[in-house]
Amino acid sequence: MGKSKTTKFKRPQFNAVGLPVNAVKELDAEEEEHGDDTCPAAELLEKLQSPSADVREFACASISRVVQQSQTIPGFLQRDAVRRLGPMLLDSSLAVRETATGALRNLSACGGQEVCEDMVKHDVMTPLTALLRESCAGFESDAVPMKDQKNAVEDVANEAVNLLWNLCESSSQSLSVFNKSGLLDMVVQCLERHPHNMELAISAAHCLHTVTEDNPELLCSMNTAVLRVVENVLLTSQPGMTHTLLRTLAAGTLWNMKGSLPAARQAQTLDTVVATLSQCLDLDAGTLIPELRQAEEGRHKQTPAAADVEDQAAAELVAEMVEEEEEEAPQRKRNGKAVMVDNDFSDLLPRDKEELREATALLTAQQTSLEIIVNMCCSDDPSDDEWEEESSSDESDLGPDGLCDGVSNLMSPLCLSAEVHGALINHSIPEKVLKKTQFPRKEAMDVCHQNPSWRGLMKKIQRVQSRALTCLHSILSTMDAESLGGAAALQGAAQHLSTLVFGAAEIPKDEEFLEAVISAMRSLLQIIASKNISQCMTPQQLMSLSEAATRCDVVSVRVNAVAILGITGSTLAKEKGTAETLQMIGNALLQVATRDADLVVNGEALDALFDVFADGDEADTAAKNIQLLPALKALQPVFKAKIRKEGKGKYSPQQLCVLDNIKVNLRRFNGYLEKVVKK
Repeated sequence: MGKSKTTKFKRPQFNAVGLPVNAVKELDAEEEEHGDDTCPAAELLEKLQSPSADVREFACASISRVVQQSQTIPGFLQRDAVRRLGPMLLDSSLAVRETATGALRNLSACGGQEVCEDMVKHDVMTPLTALLRESCAGFESDAVPMKDQKNAVEDVANEAVNLLWNLCESSSQSLSVFNKSGLLDMVVQCLERHPHNMELAISAAHCLHTVTEDNPELLCSMNTAVLRVVENVLLTSQPGMTHTLLRTLAAGTLWNMKGSLPAARQAQTLDTVVATLSQCLDLDAGTLIPELRQAEEGRHKQTPAAADVEDQAAAELVAEMVEEEEEEAPQRKRNGKAVMVDNDFSDLLPRDKEELREATALLTAQQTSLEIIVNMCCSDDPSDDEWEEESSSDESDLGPDGLCDGVSNLMSPLCLSAEVHGALINHSIPEKVLKKTQFPRKEAMDVCHQNPSWRGLMKKIQRVQSRALTCLHSILSTMDAESLGGAAALQGAAQHLSTLVFGAAEIPKDEEFLEAVISAMRSLLQIIASKNISQCMTPQQLMSLSEAATRCDVVSVRVNAVAILGITGSTLAKEKGTAETLQMIGNALLQVATRDADLVVNGEALDALFDVFADGDEADTAAKNIQLLPALKALQPVFKAKIRKEGKGKYSPQQLCVLDNIKVNLRRFNGYLEKVVKK
């Protein structure tokens, strides 16, 4: 997976923002009357011009709801919805501002990357920037002393920050505008509201975490004031899951800004960042989620029935949205890389759903923590080297408060691994990550399944496990056996992964889980094989895993499956009496090399065959028995032609380079096998 970007899954907004319950019913009735195929775009957009603020608010809130059905979005775009909604962001009515921004937020979330880029082309960033500037200026003047009372200006700012977050996630042009328009200071100002408005602060923290990743231009505009605010958030100590999430996002942001930290504070800040992630992973969601649900039930016994029913219906709607979005598994591209799009829907829940908010925040914090650790383990990515060069290439533009001048190499990618290695080990991160790879506790899953409004958490619980497995893969790929606890610890990890995969009657088919667990297993088997440590998984078990994986649509799963067979086979080839098992592995690899539709998988299977049958009497015997030489000779021209026909355009230059090397190695390996046959 390489670098697991801490990204967000797209979040369609709860449909009742600014829309009264009877108005929702009226709109539903209207849609039924006109039929499902009727798009109300024209009528709703026309109402935006009404002199009545109530009508404009109703129109914006209705658009916010309707665009959650993605098939309606083209109808709005064809009618110039973005250009017509833009001025509404600066409407004289705060309620219209909030619902208009919510409508654009939903349009960006449900429409995907193309819609986001189209919104930026229609200059949505100009009114959005003006709205945020006005909102931030109005924080103090609109201060609300009463606890739990809504602050209208901050509610508008929250919608604006979420829209900004969506756009910057999907559009490099919006990120460029962000860097040049002073939006950083505004988002930081929203983050500073955390003592008064956690909802706004967390939205700002998510946005800040996103815009600081792989953004060298912004990195050099960082100043001590910005760093101080983020560090102050990191050092807060308030209890609760929302505060845990806030600190986790601050930790991720500081990691992204590592190149801007003063040299004297780098080591201490790194340790604090890892300590924050460690504390987050210490929390047991399997215990806390049932406790939170129980607390909600206790509180509901004293809640008026009508209000409770309304809040429950709203929460169930959010849960349904999350389940639908999870099934779509949307992807966007950022900086040329495909990334998953995150759904953090917690701010869409009714304010009364405090326990569900807390549970959601806990799972989001743990998922984010694991993703940050993956990024730490992958800090030698070439893009980071480019980042380091760019971030320090021109200091002449920095003001007196700039921090790029004099940044030490301690936190640079080339020297980072030793520092990160020490921090991760000191805070027992490998052990905590391994613990998170366990299957979710039945009690927590049952609690979520039994309550419709909590059902959306089930996928998030499973995702934490998958992220933990991906994180384990990164840790195994970057740490030596001794750091991981030696042979006994590695054997224990192998036993654990074996239980995850083979403990049930059949191998799990969930692609996200399979991709994560098989990559972790490959890394672990490589370490075990290199250290000559005996492992608990039988060749038959690994064959069944590989067979299941080779039927998976995800290319990386199939690549890792054949790699595992190669690792296992090359180990067995050194032992006596293994020819029969090697024949089984050889036949499986030959089938993948000849039949898989993807050239990368074909190449990986051939590479595995080279490793398995490179040397040894058992390997030679098995090769003769399965007629390996004739099979590979027949495959050689086919593989060569396939590279020539399909290579350019479909595969990257790096992949083509590897495939060319495999093509050369195939010819050489056939020459080696000819000598073996003549013996």
